[in-house]
Amino acid sequence: MPQPDSAAVAELRTLRDLLRYAVSRFHAARLSFGHGSDNAWDEAVYLLLHSLHLPPDTLQPFLDARVLAEERQRFLDIVDRRCTERVPAAYLTGEAWLQGHRFVVDPRVIIPRSPISELLEESLQPWVEGPVHRALDLCTGSGCLAILTAYAFPEAQVDAVDLSADALEVARINIALHGMEEQVRPIQSDLFDALPAENQYDLILCNPPYVNQDSMDALPPEYRHEPALALAGGDDGMDLVRRILRDAPARMAPGAHLVLEIGHEYDHFVAAFPELEPIWLSTAATDHQILLLSKEQLES
Repeated sequence: MPQPDSAAVAELRTLRDLLRYAVSRFHAARLSFGHGSDNAWDEAVYLLLHSLHLPPDTLQPFLDARVLAEERQRFLDIVDRRCTERVPAAYLTGEAWLQGHRFVVDPRVIIPRSPISELLEESLQPWVEGPVHRALDLCTGSGCLAILTAYAFPEAQVDAVDLSADALEVARINIALHGMEEQVRPIQSDLFDALPAENQYDLILCNPPYVNQDSMDALPPEYRHEPALALAGGDDGMDLVRRILRDAPARMAPGAHLVLEIGHEYDHFVAAFPELEPIWLSTAATDHQILLLSKEQLES
């Protein structure tokens, strides 16, 4: 669906007009979603409100408001980039929202979307009952889960670890954005390798690269804008998971827990670790994608 000519553009007068046009463009371009929204309408609403500098979730009062010519063009430009370049919406706006919190993002990090965030809204209750004095977020990326952990456990010191120096630059921006400099510490490390041996954590969270090779080969263009380092998990998706489960117990305090996301790799996880019997944590949109293991389970 090509860009309309100037006469046709002039017919797009209201937010309602622009949204209808954007949804048509998105469907015609056969876009893939999954970076904050799962459908064309929600993504069009988000991009329109952002381009008009309106707060999220405030569409209804403005649906029939007329837009200025420069406002219309600004939105049409962003719609065109979304369709022609297949850039995820969050990279176009430079931000992503998770559990009501705003995070800065760019192509140095994957776009925040981990369902672990939903569990942190409830402070991982009822599974994590003891006090959390020290927490670790492995493969932190943008730092979103580390920051949400700090919100969930205000007394905890949180280490935010990533191998990528570029990702940690973005994490530092978000740590400062949320005023968490005293509570969340970014650390460059290949998983546990650069962490002091004496560090003992009450809680370890990890959303590692876990996409198996067949799935990597079939990723839609939107996902190819994200850093492959943060997605690819080897032939069966379990390359880093094996290292994490092997090395985590030595870094866990007595009674500590590991919360690990594996996405759609349940079958590969079970095949790789048939002896483990984790607790599978469900969210509103996921089952068998997040697991909980205690230090004692991992040691045994």
